[in-house]
Amino acid sequence: MSLYTGLTQSSTNNTQKHFIRRSLLPIQKNALWQIESGFVMTYTYLEDGTTVALGLWGPGDVIGELLSTMKPYRMECLTTVEATALPVDDWHQLTPILLYHIQQAEELMVIRSHKKVEAMLIQLLAWLSKKFGSQVEQGRLIDMRLTHEDLAALISSTRVTITRILGQLEQEGLIDRLSLHRIIVRQEDIWYYEI
Repeated sequence: MSLYTGLTQSSTNNTQKHFIRRSLLPIQKNALWQIESGFVMTYTYLEDGTTVALGLWGPGDVIGELLSTMKPYRMECLTTVEATALPVDDWHQLTPILLYHIQQAEELMVIRSHKKVEAMLIQLLAWLSKKFGSQVEQGRLIDMRLTHEDLAALISSTRVTITRILGQLEQEGLIDRLSLHRIIVRQEDIWYYEI
């Protein structure tokens, strides 16, 4: 049973929409988006133009500007996305969604709190593999097609640094990089990695 059953049941005019990779989900005044398939990154910008990732969301997750105070607030499709607009009639029905968003924000805050970028990236890869990955023979496959720039935005780093560290992790046998920005994380090895 989904956390969002009460929200979707009260919404009778839900229509599923298709969005292409790198498009933005439209902001809706009194509605949220439930992701049916694909992955979406929510983010804002600082005054100097720096992108700040607010979250990474997948199938079953509910997102929207109503859940944030950040301005601007953007929802970018990292893959092709199927999403359903969910009108919000009553704030009480948002309680489970808000709790889930708080939990994810805390997890990302802990990942970003590491002193070294290497530690942040390792923790991020472990989190992504646990939350969104699928088990394969070599470990857990993160099949989200995240670019090095996407990974950098999630931990407030640079694309160049992420590229260097990913190469280092691959040389050490902790990850395998596949085509289309997919990564296999060797779960047992990455948890014991020391920087």
